[in-house]
Amino acid sequence: MEGNGDQTMLKPSVILTGTAKEGSSGPPIGLVDIGVSEGAYLFRVALPGVRKDRSKVKFEIKSDGKVQIEGVMSGPGFLKESSAMYQMKVQQLCPPGPFTVSFKLPGPVDPRLSSPSFRPDGILEVVVMKSRAQPTVADSQPPLGV
Repeated sequence: MEGNGDQTMLKPSVILTGTAKEGSSGPPIGLVDIGVSEGAYLFRVALPGVRKDRSKVKFEIKSDGKVQIEGVMSGPGFLKESSAMYQMKVQQLCPPGPFTVSFKLPGPVDPRLSSPSFRPDGILEVVVMKSRAQPTVADSQPPLGV
């Protein structure tokens, strides 16, 4: 295990677009943590307010380690919970609309060998194996719906 100097190298440059960029209050979309093991990377992306069943979240991993996550935040409008209907008067989460989160992992990966999980707490968690061969331009994982 090496010292803390390696942590600065692992801090991803994250690019936000759409409503993820505009959201200024509430928990931010797009916070990224990256873990490294000998053979794989684990990344976790915060997507608070994004619901797996309604947001059509999908992501793509390229062999060079570039990750792009896309989705749509639902509008505040009306919310139906059990038998009650609520009209939202306060909007603290990211505003409604499409968003993207892009970042790059510390090294090349094999996009075919990934294990995604969209947790109930709004965290997208993915383990992807490191690449054993040099990546080619054609190597990329087709977009996955989560």
